[in-house]
Amino acid sequence: MCAIASLSDSLNSPSPSAQVQVLNINWFQKQPNGNDEVSMTLNISADLQSLFTWNTKQVFVYLAAEYDTPKNSLNQISLWDGIIPSKEHAKFLIHTSNKYRFIDQGTNLRGKEFNLTLHWHVMPKTGKMLADKIVMPGYRLPVEYR
Repeated sequence: MCAIASLSDSLNSPSPSAQVQVLNINWFQKQPNGNDEVSMTLNISADLQSLFTWNTKQVFVYLAAEYDTPKNSLNQISLWDGIIPSKEHAKFLIHTSNKYRFIDQGTNLRGKEFNLTLHWHVMPKTGKMLADKIVMPGYRLPVEYR
Protein backbone atom coordinates (compact mmCIF):
# COMPACT_ATOMS: atom_id res chain seq x y z
CA MET A 1 0.00 0.00 0.00
CA CYS A 2 2.87 2.38 0.88
CA ALA A 3 4.50 1.73 -2.51
CA ILE A 4 1.27 2.64 -4.32
CA ALA A 5 0.93 5.80 -2.23
CA SER A 6 4.50 6.81 -3.00
CA LEU A 7 4.06 6.03 -6.70
CA SER A 8 0.96 8.22 -6.88
CA ASP A 9 3.09 11.23 -5.86
CA SER A 10 5.23 10.74 -8.98
CA LEU A 11 2.13 11.51 -11.07
CA ASN A 12 1.95 15.02 -9.58
CA SER A 13 3.53 17.71 -11.80
CA PRO A 14 4.04 20.68 -9.47
CA SER A 15 4.51 24.20 -10.81
CA PRO A 16 5.71 26.28 -7.86
CA SER A 17 6.62 29.94 -8.27
CA ALA A 18 8.64 32.38 -6.20
CA GLN A 19 9.94 35.92 -6.27
CA VAL A 20 12.30 37.71 -3.89
CA GLN A 21 12.92 41.43 -3.66
CA VAL A 22 15.88 42.88 -1.79
CA LEU A 23 14.27 46.03 -0.39
CA ASN A 24 17.25 47.34 1.54
CA ILE A 25 20.82 46.56 2.54
CA ASN A 26 20.49 47.36 6.27
CA TRP A 27 24.22 47.14 6.81
CA PHE A 28 27.27 45.80 5.04
CA GLN A 29 30.35 45.72 7.21
CA LYS A 30 33.70 44.14 7.82
CA GLN A 31 33.72 42.35 11.18
CA PRO A 32 36.70 42.80 13.56
CA ASN A 33 37.91 39.32 12.55
CA GLY A 34 38.02 40.43 8.87
CA ASN A 35 34.88 38.65 7.61
CA ASP A 36 32.19 40.43 5.57
CA GLU A 37 28.66 40.57 7.03
CA VAL A 38 25.42 41.69 5.35
CA SER A 39 21.93 42.36 6.71
CA MET A 40 19.11 42.72 4.16
CA THR A 41 15.38 43.42 4.22
CA LEU A 42 13.53 41.04 1.91
CA ASN A 43 10.07 40.45 0.45
CA ILE A 44 9.68 36.72 -0.17
CA SER A 45 6.59 35.67 -2.10
CA ALA A 46 5.85 32.14 -3.21
CA ASP A 47 3.06 29.88 -4.35
CA LEU A 48 3.98 26.32 -3.38
CA GLN A 49 0.42 24.96 -3.30
CA SER A 50 1.07 22.62 -6.23
CA LEU A 51 3.65 20.73 -4.12
CA PHE A 52 0.86 19.43 -1.88
CA THR A 53 -0.94 16.14 -2.58
CA TRP A 54 -3.05 13.95 -0.34
CA ASN A 55 0.24 12.32 0.76
CA THR A 56 2.08 15.52 1.81
CA LYS A 57 2.67 15.93 5.53
CA GLN A 58 4.51 19.27 5.30
CA VAL A 59 7.03 21.22 3.22
CA PHE A 60 10.29 22.59 4.61
CA VAL A 61 11.37 25.69 2.67
CA TYR A 62 14.46 27.88 2.90
CA LEU A 63 15.99 30.82 1.06
CA ALA A 64 19.74 30.73 0.42
CA ALA A 65 22.19 33.25 -0.98
CA GLU A 66 24.54 31.42 -3.36
CA TYR A 67 27.77 32.77 -4.81
CA ASP A 68 31.27 31.73 -5.79
CA THR A 69 34.67 32.82 -4.46
CA PRO A 70 38.22 32.03 -5.57
CA LYS A 71 38.41 29.48 -2.73
CA ASN A 72 34.99 27.82 -3.21
CA SER A 73 32.96 27.32 -6.37
CA LEU A 74 29.70 27.32 -4.37
CA ASN A 75 28.97 29.14 -1.13
CA GLN A 76 25.46 28.79 0.32
CA ILE A 77 24.18 30.93 3.17
CA SER A 78 20.71 30.20 4.57
CA LEU A 79 18.89 33.51 5.04
CA TRP A 80 15.38 32.37 6.02
CA ASP A 81 13.46 29.13 6.52
CA GLY A 82 10.03 27.88 7.44
CA ILE A 83 7.75 24.86 7.66
CA ILE A 84 4.55 24.92 5.62
CA PRO A 85 2.06 22.63 7.35
CA SER A 86 -0.70 22.65 4.73
CA LYS A 87 -1.74 23.71 1.26
CA GLU A 88 -3.68 26.63 2.74
CA HIS A 89 -0.42 28.13 4.06
CA ALA A 90 1.60 27.43 0.89
CA LYS A 91 0.88 30.76 -0.80
CA PHE A 92 2.60 33.52 1.14
CA LEU A 93 4.27 36.93 1.19
CA ILE A 94 6.79 37.53 3.96
CA HIS A 95 8.48 40.84 4.74
CA THR A 96 11.62 40.07 6.80
CA SER A 97 15.27 40.71 7.47
CA ASN A 98 17.54 37.74 6.99
CA LYS A 99 16.82 35.34 9.87
CA TYR A 100 20.37 33.96 9.82
CA ARG A 101 23.61 35.91 9.56
CA PHE A 102 24.99 36.43 6.04
CA ILE A 103 28.72 36.19 6.69
CA ASP A 104 31.53 35.34 4.28
CA GLN A 105 34.82 33.94 5.55
CA GLY A 106 36.93 36.73 4.15
CA THR A 107 36.36 39.94 2.21
CA ASN A 108 34.74 38.43 -0.88
CA LEU A 109 31.30 40.08 -0.79
CA ARG A 110 32.05 43.67 -1.94
CA GLY A 111 30.43 44.06 -5.38
CA LYS A 112 29.67 40.33 -5.47
CA GLU A 113 26.92 38.98 -7.72
CA PHE A 114 24.79 36.31 -6.07
CA ASN A 115 21.70 34.19 -6.62
CA LEU A 116 18.81 33.85 -4.22
CA THR A 117 17.56 30.27 -4.31
CA LEU A 118 14.33 29.02 -2.77
CA HIS A 119 14.83 25.37 -1.80
CA TRP A 120 12.12 23.02 -0.58
CA HIS A 121 11.79 19.49 0.75
CA VAL A 122 8.40 17.82 0.46
CA MET A 123 7.92 15.49 3.43
CA PRO A 124 5.33 12.82 2.61
CA LYS A 125 3.19 10.85 5.02
CA THR A 126 4.68 7.76 3.42
CA GLY A 127 7.39 7.31 0.78
CA LYS A 128 10.53 9.19 -0.09
CA MET A 129 11.15 12.87 0.51
CA LEU A 130 11.42 15.05 -2.61
CA ALA A 131 13.57 18.19 -2.95
CA ASP A 132 13.82 20.92 -5.58
CA LYS A 133 14.54 24.62 -5.92
CA ILE A 134 14.00 27.83 -7.88
CA VAL A 135 17.14 29.85 -8.65
CA MET A 136 16.69 33.61 -8.96
CA PRO A 137 19.86 35.23 -10.38
CA GLY A 138 20.89 38.85 -10.82
CA TYR A 139 21.49 40.24 -7.33
CA ARG A 140 24.59 42.27 -6.44
CA LEU A 141 26.00 43.54 -3.17
CA PRO A 142 27.39 47.08 -2.83
CA VAL A 143 31.03 47.79 -3.69
CA GLU A 144 31.59 49.74 -0.46
CA TYR A 145 30.86 48.88 3.18
CA ARG A 146 27.98 50.81 4.80
